[in-house]
Amino acid sequence: MLTAWLDWHRSTVWEKCAGLRQDLAAASPLPTSPLMSVGGVVAHLCWVEYAWFEMCLTGRTDRGPYTAEGPGGEWRRGAERPPAELLAAYADQCERSRGIAEALEMDDSGRASDGRTVTLRWVLVHMIEETARHNGHLDVLRELADGTTGE
Repeated sequence: MLTAWLDWHRSTVWEKCAGLRQDLAAASPLPTSPLMSVGGVVAHLCWVEYAWFEMCLTGRTDRGPYTAEGPGGEWRRGAERPPAELLAAYADQCERSRGIAEALEMDDSGRASDGRTVTLRWVLVHMIEETARHNGHLDVLRELADGTTGE
């Protein structure tokens, strides 16, 4: 059930971005959130998939697109990349995440960036929450961009 819900939310990311022009995907229409763009959201979701599944659960190296001076690197870079390229990278990362989840048991654990031990089950629930929350952002951003609304 957890993997099915996560996949549903992942596919919703695609639906929210379908057919969006580059200039609209790069737009940051929220004055209080200057990094919040459709491209930024997709790049961020790609990054958190990597961080939780690959870094936390398999111990891979942190290759995050940020620095202490520029903590929002994935958000900035996402606004610069074409939507089709971002969605392809997101699809590839989600496929790697699925493979990791399929190879583990729900109670297998890894180490979060803050040192906590978390299980695959915890990561799946967190990623459902994270992806669903950002789908809400994509709803607003897409409607502001071109008036498109949806589920």
